[in-house]
Amino acid sequence: MRELLQDLFEKRLDLFLSQKRSNKLFFPKAERKQAAFAKRSAEIVKINASGKIIEEAVDEEFQTLKYHAHYQYLIKQKDLLYIEEELEERIAKFYNGALVTDEEVKVPIHPQEPTKKQIKLELDEQAVRLNYEYNRLKAVQYAERWWNTYNPAFQKFENNCTNYISQCLRAGEAPMRGHPNRGIGWWYQHSNWSYSWVVAHSLKNYLGNSNNGLRAREVSSPDQLILGDVICYDFEGDGRFNHNTIVTGKDAHGMPLVNANTYNSRMRYWAYEDSSAYTPKIKYKFYSIIDE
Repeated sequence: MRELLQDLFEKRLDLFLSQKRSNKLFFPKAERKQAAFAKRSAEIVKINASGKIIEEAVDEEFQTLKYHAHYQYLIKQKDLLYIEEELEERIAKFYNGALVTDEEVKVPIHPQEPTKKQIKLELDEQAVRLNYEYNRLKAVQYAERWWNTYNPAFQKFENNCTNYISQCLRAGEAPMRGHPNRGIGWWYQHSNWSYSWVVAHSLKNYLGNSNNGLRAREVSSPDQLILGDVICYDFEGDGRFNHNTIVTGKDAHGMPLVNANTYNSRMRYWAYEDSSAYTPKIKYKFYSIIDE
């Protein structure tokens, strides 16, 4: 089983490289990557990948392997070379030793919003302004340190993207406020936290409305963002935002490259057109963190 999976894994890598593409094998992930890079006049010139089996199950003739695939892409765009990375969780299923399916594990989205009463409390509390200076370097350094692992000082969640972004903002010395009311402010303390700390839609609401403590200014286009700023994603375009990223770099056109958790990645192009979660209805919010 492992040998079959390894052989398929190696054959798929060539599909990411335009000069080695084949019509004999189709891999949707590679197709999405190729299309997204072509729109930016960029290309993958080299790819490294490794796999790690994390779970194995046998049920008579059926065998299942869950594994992590870690991809490293060397990207060329004009005169710029940079490395993008991502971790993908996959499940391969076998029958009598023959590979039947090999698919990406989709993480379910569980949006959660504060109640109207909690929103009113949020607005009522914003009276005394907390001054701070946002340390963008520290925020980005934290994003790079923890993009593919988890800081044991914080709770880990199945949908960890917003928890990760909040940790990055906090590493940048953004002030917390609102404890112990989970519907107020933005905070984490011991085994408790605000909705805005861990829920994607709630963080979007907080950044769009906060007049005290951590604050942000919404801008109209991604090229206006700088390192340490935040992008919020509504993949289905239904008004409920379900993902967040932090800007950690810029490409050759000055567009953001971002880090994220849940689908762990670093230096990924901001638009997420290469993601299996992408839909044509996707909507974005661009927030520049306000420096005092």
